[in-house]
Amino acid sequence: MRPSAARWSRGLLFGAALAGAVTAVLALVEPYVPVLPLLVFYLLAVLPVAIVWGAGPAAVTSLVSVVIFEFAFLAPVGSIGVADREETVALGSFLLTAVLTTALAVRLRRAAVESVRLTDEQSALRRVATLVAQSVPRSALFEAVTREVGLLSGADLARMERYEADGTVTGVAAWSRVPEQLVVGTRLKLDGVGVAREVRRRGGPVRLDGFAGAMGEIAGESRSLGIHSSVGCPIIVAGGVWGVIAASTRSDEPFPANTEAQIASFTELVATAVENAEARAELHRMAEEQAALRRVATLVAHGVAPDLVLAAVAQELGELTGADITGIFRFESDGSATLMGVRGVSEDEIRVGHRRVLDTPSAIASVQATGESARYDVDDAALERLPELLRGWGIRSAVASPIVVEGRNWGGISVASRHGPFAPDTELRLVEFTEIAATAIANAEAHTKLTQSRARVVTTADETRRRIERDLHDGAQQRLVSLALKLRLALETLPAELGPAVRDDFAEVADELIEVQDELREISRGIHPSILSEGGLGPALRTLARRSTVPVEMHLETVSRYPPPVEVAAYYVVSEALTNVTKHARATHAEVAVEQRDATLRLRVRDDGVGGAEEHHGSGLVGLRDRVEALGGSIDVASPAGQGTVIRVALPLA
Repeated sequence: MRPSAARWSRGLLFGAALAGAVTAVLALVEPYVPVLPLLVFYLLAVLPVAIVWGAGPAAVTSLVSVVIFEFAFLAPVGSIGVADREETVALGSFLLTAVLTTALAVRLRRAAVESVRLTDEQSALRRVATLVAQSVPRSALFEAVTREVGLLSGADLARMERYEADGTVTGVAAWSRVPEQLVVGTRLKLDGVGVAREVRRRGGPVRLDGFAGAMGEIAGESRSLGIHSSVGCPIIVAGGVWGVIAASTRSDEPFPANTEAQIASFTELVATAVENAEARAELHRMAEEQAALRRVATLVAHGVAPDLVLAAVAQELGELTGADITGIFRFESDGSATLMGVRGVSEDEIRVGHRRVLDTPSAIASVQATGESARYDVDDAALERLPELLRGWGIRSAVASPIVVEGRNWGGISVASRHGPFAPDTELRLVEFTEIAATAIANAEAHTKLTQSRARVVTTADETRRRIERDLHDGAQQRLVSLALKLRLALETLPAELGPAVRDDFAEVADELIEVQDELREISRGIHPSILSEGGLGPALRTLARRSTVPVEMHLETVSRYPPPVEVAAYYVVSEALTNVTKHARATHAEVAVEQRDATLRLRVRDDGVGGAEEHHGSGLVGLRDRVEALGGSIDVASPAGQGTVIRVALPLA
């Protein structure tokens, strides 16, 4: 320890005062005891000075004590004698004893101070370690560490700062024993002279003494706060410099030599806390991301319409990435793009279904042009070069990823922020959602194509049946009717001499022609009922009810006509259901209900039979399901054993 001039002065004054006090006390007892042994009492003046102010002031106090003792209690030296030699030995012994005692006192003082320092440091470390173990919020931990560092190092001010990706530093916690405060939450540039700049450049502890004439924001702040000296240590997280802890003093005295080591002990705890917090945050982020992916995947698995899936993707991505605006676009063949989903803007600004040519430069326009992910981080200079729409929104960062469906660049997803750059892994997170979106789109397109194909097959079959029915009615049936009439006419003109046998043969042929005509009429009715084409669904269903051998109760709440494919499907559902009632159900009563609800035609056929109807290969129910689903409808069969059968069908009218 090297006392300053002020401390020397205080130590010497205190030593002189103590020596004078000891002399006064010795003067009172000197007549009663030998003089020389009294010299040892001057150690009472030397020891306090040594303990409080150090060895230098204590040594001077020893010499002063000897001088005072000699002039106060010893006769002036006139000649060298035995007594003089005794006095000289006594004085020398006192000085030697004083020196040894001073050295021991100084060492004990240093040991005590070091013990107190270590105790305080271990207590502070223990308090911080407890906070780390309790997983308190990072802000609370940062404040606690900064306070402990400031108190232990004897600083006037202390601050913890985090390095940012854009080359700036942000104060995350501060402590002060003076009214002035260091800035927290504001980004400062790492220019000029400053502890944060040097720590990041060197990657190790830094000590700076004085900021006079230094340039830069941090140096200017230090001068305004009256800081004379600063010490900083890096916070190393995952092998990189995450931040810095700095202690500053306004005193002219520099920090002790072990200050860097003291601060370094805390930076290790901070690094552990940051790593733990980031690990927890990463686990939480992954859990949220997996939950979001699962929610969207569930929609895809349930066959939800693509527009709803894309809206869900936009919502989930916006929340996961912290984006202010999320957009999903479909790229058109003419170079334009259609907005398929959006989050973060009002419909007055841009709406779903809006089609336009994408402005450049922008991340989504780059995806459209290249088919690859793109990222745009905008600074103040580049802000003016943005398209008017993006500039009006104040976009500072945008990331976009392509949606690839069956090998083609179907569209893209874009997220945008008004507050700064996205995390480095944002592109990867977008890719996972674009894959789900691509699956949903591919499934929807495949389902649409399949539905359209099945509808075309059903429509073609119905047209073919209608044409066959028409050909039979207009061709074969008419010819059979004509042939039967001619045969009857020929029978009436037969000569009588041919005999009754010939007449009977002709009559039998005429009757068989009539039977063939009736059978053909039934066949043609089964192929396609003409009454359905002529009168519509209501008359056709009533005809089915009249022809049924089981009593049928009809409830028809329908308009006059529906699209032909819907009428044909409804007719065959009721026809097949009533056929099953007659052949298999052993029912005594059946009920048919038809109603139009919104844009859907709903049918219900119910009987009181034995139930147990099942869909299996060759069953008419399988054919009905194919026909209904080909039109985008649905069919449900409930047939518990002993409780009859209920068939419910919904057919979209669009």
